[in-house]
Amino acid sequence: LVRARLGVVRTQHVRRGGSRVRMQSAREEEEEEEDVARAVEKKNGGKEKKEREKEQKEESVENVVIIGSGPAGYTAAIYAARANMRPLLFEGVAAGIPGGQLMTTTEVENFPGFADGITGPELMMQMRAQAARWGAQIITDDITSVDFAGGPPYTLKASDRDGDIKAHAVIVATGASAKRLGIETEEAFWSRGVSACAICDGAAPMFRDRVLAVIGGGDSACEEAVYLTKYASKVHLLVRGTQLRASKALQDRVLQHPGVTVHFDVSVKEFIGDAGARMPSRRKVRSTGSESETDDESESRSRAQTSSASPLSAVRLVKNSTGTFEHLECSGVFYAIGHTPNTSLFRSSPLELDVAGYIKVQPGTVATNLPGVFAAGDVQDHEWRQAITAAGTGCMAALSAERYLSKNKIGIEYHQEVVLGEDDASRRAATKERSSQSSSDDDEAPRESDTRDNFDIEKTSHRGSFALRKLYHESHRPVVVKYISKSCGPCRQLSPIISAVVREFDGDIHYVEIDIEEDPDIAESAGVSGTPTIQIFLNKGLIETRNGVLMKSRLRAMFNSAVAQAKKELLETASY
Repeated sequence: LVRARLGVVRTQHVRRGGSRVRMQSAREEEEEEEDVARAVEKKNGGKEKKEREKEQKEESVENVVIIGSGPAGYTAAIYAARANMRPLLFEGVAAGIPGGQLMTTTEVENFPGFADGITGPELMMQMRAQAARWGAQIITDDITSVDFAGGPPYTLKASDRDGDIKAHAVIVATGASAKRLGIETEEAFWSRGVSACAICDGAAPMFRDRVLAVIGGGDSACEEAVYLTKYASKVHLLVRGTQLRASKALQDRVLQHPGVTVHFDVSVKEFIGDAGARMPSRRKVRSTGSESETDDESESRSRAQTSSASPLSAVRLVKNSTGTFEHLECSGVFYAIGHTPNTSLFRSSPLELDVAGYIKVQPGTVATNLPGVFAAGDVQDHEWRQAITAAGTGCMAALSAERYLSKNKIGIEYHQEVVLGEDDASRRAATKERSSQSSSDDDEAPRESDTRDNFDIEKTSHRGSFALRKLYHESHRPVVVKYISKSCGPCRQLSPIISAVVREFDGDIHYVEIDIEEDPDIAESAGVSGTPTIQIFLNKGLIETRNGVLMKSRLRAMFNSAVAQAKKELLETASY
């Protein structure tokens, strides 16, 4: 019995011991599995980390950068954005107006889809909004340098952006700039009676009810001659050749217009007038009430009917076929004599240009001599130079860039947020609402002019002559005045740029928008010869004037300087 019991105990001990051995083995197996899992996880984690790093590196390189805007640049942005490439578009300022030559065009009647025509600025703003809706990143800035030698990817620099910009593909759509005559007296009268933009400057008070002239014989010249009849007492169209080069419809319109006289076979040799004449200003102030006029305003109004505000009084013409000279009296001259391609940025790069400066492309394509670099619009078109052909080449450039990225397996696809099958009416309503909100956000100036009832000197932004007169006399802040006209395309481009900078200086400046057609007396007394014009006043003195579309960096520098001067004068006043 004792042996049996001992045997049972021994057997149980062995069994329990075996159980412990089996449990220990199981734990060791589990630990080994955990070690293997940790090793696999570590390995996979490292792989995932590398993939994330690679993806981040790829994200730092743009799929495609578009240099320039206009019909070519905006169309390229639309197609590239719809291809999920999320293009980065730099509209440019230094080489021309963001939006291109159509921003200075009146009626566009040959662009398909607009039965009643559309203005150039309206067409460009619609194209821009369409590109933005599909996800294009649009920046109003200049590309200042490109490195095409070390790519792809290619390296670019922008004037108002820190660091380099790298891109797998680049679309060049820099367009062309208006030519000048290059005659001796041209510079002295530039922006003082001579201009290259009738739509920007034609509404200026110095040209109202005056005799004006347009130089050129193509579509643009004919359009501008007809446009200027809204403001001028008479328009002369000066054509170097013996016939017009415009479309037949425009030729008929000009030749039959009672307000336009066409002069064939003539060239301008000299501008005549008082180039040193002082333009009216608001420096001298009358001592009467705070809402009174300046002396210059009163003087300008009294002499407006008897003399021209423009320093230009006439042009000297030569008859090309005979060499005889003639004298033509006029107060303003507007150029429409063609354009030069904006390719100075690329002259020292490997990108091939022809003798006239246009970018060379392979026949029937928009491909250049560099892989991944494409050219669209007037920068590569020295023959057709139409809005519709520019848009077509913009489409070709975007599709070519997409194929290039796909073929080389580079770039990242960014999927759209637009819901497929969304009700069109709802989508359009939402888009219109977003557009309205965006427009409101972009434009800092109030929609309605200030009046005696709603004027508040503590507010930063104002509109109209009442506000300007009050601030001119009562504000100790710098008063920034932006002069615009309703038909001015560049004014629309400047609006979001200056509004963004004004918000940065909230409380330090006053900002006033003046429509020169609503307040012509103000514009005339200020010596405004075109739009957009920016003037800065401080303590009843004009301290700076700038014309055209300006970059944020330039505006910041102007505002900072004015604010610093205001603080200095305030301290000097306090010390007395």
